[in-house]
Amino acid sequence: MTAQPATQVLDASEGAPDAAAEQAARTLAAGGLVAFPTETVYGLGADATSGAAVARLYDAKGRPAFNPLIAHVADTAAARALARFDPAAEKLAAAFWPGPLTLVLPRLADCPVAELATAGLDTIAVRVPSHAIARAILVAFGRPVVAPSANRSGHVSPTTAQHVLADLRGRIELIVDGGGTPMGLESTIIACLDRPVLLRPGALPRAEIERLVSLAEAPRAAAAPADVDELPMAPGALASHYAPRARPRLDAQRVERGEALLAFGAQPVEGTAHAAAVLNLSPRGDLIEAAANLFSHLRALDGSGAATIAVMPVPRTGLGEAINDRLERAAAPRQ
Repeated sequence: MTAQPATQVLDASEGAPDAAAEQAARTLAAGGLVAFPTETVYGLGADATSGAAVARLYDAKGRPAFNPLIAHVADTAAARALARFDPAAEKLAAAFWPGPLTLVLPRLADCPVAELATAGLDTIAVRVPSHAIARAILVAFGRPVVAPSANRSGHVSPTTAQHVLADLRGRIELIVDGGGTPMGLESTIIACLDRPVLLRPGALPRAEIERLVSLAEAPRAAAAPADVDELPMAPGALASHYAPRARPRLDAQRVERGEALLAFGAQPVEGTAHAAAVLNLSPRGDLIEAAANLFSHLRALDGSGAATIAVMPVPRTGLGEAINDRLERAAAPRQ
């Protein structure tokens, strides 16, 4: 059983954030989880480039599904290293960053953010926060940080360090206490793909945005997250967008000739010897490791040339619920 971390609370509300930022950056670099204030709410930060750290974040929050996470970066230049900006996105970033605006953009081919953080999509959500502590942490760390709200999934978003502690004590390594957050409402989310689309109203009012660009409404299914801190899917991100070209065959007990195998655990599977390719989500049966590997393994097996991917059963406890949710979406009939 994995030991629970001792949660340290570091008071950064009375002075310069540099010392707290350095400690937070060291914790993030070691794969730890750090809660910190932004101008909207407290975020729960993890190294966005580490699938294992992102999987730990999902586990700590008890998130019911691997919905995409927002990558927080220190400035627009760092955001351009992750995503492609069209003219509307450039205009919005110039006007409202740093600030409570999240942009959903096409992900660059060499984007270093873990696929688990983007839920396997070809889009990525990015934001440049304006809070001094958040910015200091991002500068000190030097890599993108995913940071959904620092609470258990389904609970009210936290606006103080005490709120975070009440929800996540013993589940994360560090809370940087910067006092109350000034806005107390999540960021506004705009997708800039074909045209600017409002995915989630938030702390940046629509009227301010529409002084610069015209906004279209997202389909209701895309704009209605299950939990207030979850990123709505980009328009058109239906179940089939999680699907590899090779069709997953779930709960497989044996491998048919020519199939690829997505294994889990140490239990041998009949027919493995003639599989087109084999990858194991976690040979030791660890669900956090399995979550970290899920999208990259599916993508790799999809490239094997097999028409079908046999998927071994994965337990539905803990993160297994979300893993099975994504596998079922991948296996859903194409739309």
